[in-house]
Amino acid sequence: MMFDAKGRAMRLLPWTNDFGAPCWLSTTNPNSRVSRMADELEASMIASAEEVLSEARELLADSVVGEQELRFAGTRLAESLGDTLRIAASRGGRLESAD
Repeated sequence: MMFDAKGRAMRLLPWTNDFGAPCWLSTTNPNSRVSRMADELEASMIASAEEVLSEARELLADSVVGEQELRFAGTRLAESLGDTLRIAASRGGRLESAD
């Protein structure tokens, strides 16, 4: 968890900077423009992960699947898992700071 100069917990955003480092938001307003934008992106990322999981399950149920298809599915699953873990860490951090 990160804290701003005033000791307030900062929100982990669902995107990274140009160097792949995490981005943090310092605000106590969950309705700020950036907070709402992050909420919308998180919802989109979760919906995408659900779609990737559904497609991967169908692919894995097929007994004749090529290596390229499996690699593609595995790559998308790994990306979705990474996104979902970032969202979970962000939301968990916000729960901890609400205590």
